[in-house]
Amino acid sequence: MPVGYEASVQIMVVLSLPRDEETIPVSRHIAVAAMSEIGVTEDCTHDIAVALTEACTNVLKHSGPGDEFEVSLEVDEDGCVIRVIDTGHGFDSKSLGLSHADTSAEQGRGIELMRALVDTVKFISKPEAGTIVHLEKTLAYEEGSFVSRKKAASDGRR
Repeated sequence: MPVGYEASVQIMVVLSLPRDEETIPVSRHIAVAAMSEIGVTEDCTHDIAVALTEACTNVLKHSGPGDEFEVSLEVDEDGCVIRVIDTGHGFDSKSLGLSHADTSAEQGRGIELMRALVDTVKFISKPEAGTIVHLEKTLAYEEGSFVSRKKAASDGRR
């Protein structure tokens, strides 16, 4: 390893899945396993898993025809970025309750839940070209995990 070079943790996974609600648990399981392996806290992992489930559900329910969708997961020492990408006709994200939903509303609560669980929620929809649900969350690590030890060492703590 070169002098002054500091190894970092980076996990990148791209799943191309059939457009079927039975594939949602597959994406969730892979995301949870990746984060658990590097020591992300159980609460943080759970928040991401629920937000990912909601993002996949929204894409599958609202974006129209298409045979598949994609889930990309990027995890590093600081955060997690998830993109759920559908190649259907896209949807009007405003019609899904991007303004804050009433707690008694039949729709829009999933978006509110995603907002409550992750730091950033964005919808990028292009008519006839599909939709991207973009989620970001700062990660918290279990004390003693190799990532938390590495961060402590780089901060001058041991």
